[in-house]
Amino acid sequence: MSNGEGRRSKRADARRNEKTLLDAAAAVFVTSGVEAPVRDIAAKAGVGMGTIYRHFPTRADLIVAVYRHQVDACAEAGPELLASSDSPYEALRRWIDLFVDFLVTKHGLAAVLQSDNAGFETLHTSFLDSLLPVCTRLLEAAAEAGEIRADLQAYEVMRGIGNLCIGADSDPRYDARRLVGVLIAGLRA
Repeated sequence: MSNGEGRRSKRADARRNEKTLLDAAAAVFVTSGVEAPVRDIAAKAGVGMGTIYRHFPTRADLIVAVYRHQVDACAEAGPELLASSDSPYEALRRWIDLFVDFLVTKHGLAAVLQSDNAGFETLHTSFLDSLLPVCTRLLEAAAEAGEIRADLQAYEVMRGIGNLCIGADSDPRYDARRLVGVLIAGLRA
């Protein structure tokens, strides 16, 4: 193997390792909030805590990276779900489940980044730019298939879901996913 091949392979390994770490952090954040102990994230990812701190020196760095990773994953999932699901409505429903998981993490992010409003606004704009077109396509496909009503905009649906998710992490009696399910069932034509 030439030296260039070794570097390329290492970069691919590093990207896979970072994805594994970010997936683990996202899963822990969804279940335990963004203040979850780093040791829990390290255990879920199967790495040492030093590995996390080497990639993400501060908690805010880790949270922002998870946020960006989840936005990318949610954006990529839309077309994949549309291609692999039994129906456009099923793709929409499954995508919204991913979106709800993302929102749980996003609400924790807002609290962590309060001191950096400009940075948070930039992330929020990137979030809308990435996810509105995906949600629009899923809604259009389900409407074209006659599965849902056709008079809703992606921004309205995403905003409604977001509002239903607010506070879900602070009240164990509140089940945001259940209420989002009611909202999505109400989209049916």
